[in-house]
Amino acid sequence: MAIIFLLPFSASAQIGNYLGDESDLYAATKQMNQFFRRFNHEEDKLGNKFDPSSKQFRNNSDRKDYINILFDGQNKAVPQAVKDDFVNQVTNSANPTFLEFHGGEWFAEVTTRFLYEGREQDLTLFMKLQEEKVGSKWVISNVYFEPFAKIMGKDVQDPNKFLHPLSHELEFMNLRKIFDEPQERKEVKNYVEANHKTDYVTLFLYEVARNSLQFRTVTNVKFHFFQINNWYFEVSRFNRGGYNNGWLISNLARLTPDNKDVLLNYIYSNGN
Repeated sequence: MAIIFLLPFSASAQIGNYLGDESDLYAATKQMNQFFRRFNHEEDKLGNKFDPSSKQFRNNSDRKDYINILFDGQNKAVPQAVKDDFVNQVTNSANPTFLEFHGGEWFAEVTTRFLYEGREQDLTLFMKLQEEKVGSKWVISNVYFEPFAKIMGKDVQDPNKFLHPLSHELEFMNLRKIFDEPQERKEVKNYVEANHKTDYVTLFLYEVARNSLQFRTVTNVKFHFFQINNWYFEVSRFNRGGYNNGWLISNLARLTPDNKDVLLNYIYSNGN
């Protein structure tokens, strides 16, 4: 299937002098914008964009080849039957489905490295596109940082730890026990209202503002898509030889309304 991206021999010889087998360059989905175009069949085998008025633009039958090439061929965890169901749905001639860059329901997971408490540690930023009056921009929508998670836990409170309802009669002097004892300070989450949810973005902003978190570098990027009805898929970048490299679908799963929130929570907690 990847043969469709092969170049004529003459062109191969020219680029090959510098970069090796150039057919890999054309097979690779080098940018996420190109991933969108290939998924939708909006460009030809050599990366030239189709005119929206041409018969080839979003040609549904040819899309099957493109989309199949966009899977990580080395990932055997996704059965071929599941891939086929997904491809058949999005290329259904009566109701084809296309990816929309500004369509929402997709976001980036950016693994970064920060200096924190004297050592470099991984910190994950979840980024989404925010539409503006003119254009759009990437913004931080969520954060996962293991030191935050260790301190704040999963917002589960110990029912045996609470402030007595008559504490006000003693001018809340029992607060001293909570904030003076080191072990109690670690469990201070037990004394906030039950529906409280830890805002990791605010924690992140605070630590950055006081220079406790110092950015070092980005180490990995991948994307999560919920844009196709009843499906979730993940796109990661593969840098390897052969034709199956670049931005590829690295995971695929059926989605129901019930398991979408479970999956999102799993992603936002980095699988913990």
